[in-house]
Amino acid sequence: MNSLLRLALVAALPLLSQCTATARKASSTAPTIATFKPAKAAKKTAAPATKAEPMDDLDEYAVVEINDPLEKLNRGTFWLNDKLYLVIFRPLSKGYETITPKRLRKGIYNAFENVKFPVRLVNSLLQGKVKGAGLQTEKFLVDTVAGLGGMIRVSNKIESLSSLPDEDTGKTFARWGMGHGAYIVLPFLGPCSVRDSVGLAGDYALNPVNWGYFWGGEHDWTMIPPYANTLRALPGQLGTYDDAKRDAIDPYISIRAAYVQFREEAVKK
Repeated sequence: MNSLLRLALVAALPLLSQCTATARKASSTAPTIATFKPAKAAKKTAAPATKAEPMDDLDEYAVVEINDPLEKLNRGTFWLNDKLYLVIFRPLSKGYETITPKRLRKGIYNAFENVKFPVRLVNSLLQGKVKGAGLQTEKFLVDTVAGLGGMIRVSNKIESLSSLPDEDTGKTFARWGMGHGAYIVLPFLGPCSVRDSVGLAGDYALNPVNWGYFWGGEHDWTMIPPYANTLRALPGQLGTYDDAKRDAIDPYISIRAAYVQFREEAVKK
């Protein structure tokens, strides 16, 4: 039981930010996930403010589709995850925010993102983005050397490096022509698909934060970087999760639609 709990805390919530990352942007312009509708469709249905009608969430959900043969099981896992976030992860997140100054939290977050360089590099190469791999390497070196190990994103001030797309193994599979497969809600981890579940394992293995766990055996010190990685990401991930759920008629469908739409947009970059 202890080993399962440790494993859960090590890997907890790495996909939650992927599945709802666009929700925070959407929340400033609409009360539901309507902003996930393709731009052309949004223009077609636009109407003057004086003639606007209440927006039907379920009509918007129909825009995004994914095979969900395990919906009953997924809804059960979704409910369980929601309670776990409330009972376990939210207190951890609030405690972390309380004892850690905002500027330091940002620096820690940036440093862990910088360390994920092998994930971005390998997947850039696997997608045939040779130039992108070079830019990812340049960004990593600039932030590591000039940005105090990546705590300060100096690369954001360089136009060619400021907006490089994130790369991951699930995205690589998609670029190779693999479809999502079935939609699944993973315990602790949240919304995913069969394709991206396999990709998550690849990302986990490529992330240096986890290497000590593989090489160091059961030594306690090997768990510190993964625990810290999970903790530093909690405030932002839970925030985007809440934004995707807020004002939704059916939170399960809202999260599912947000996840699929975000992943489809990510693959295009």
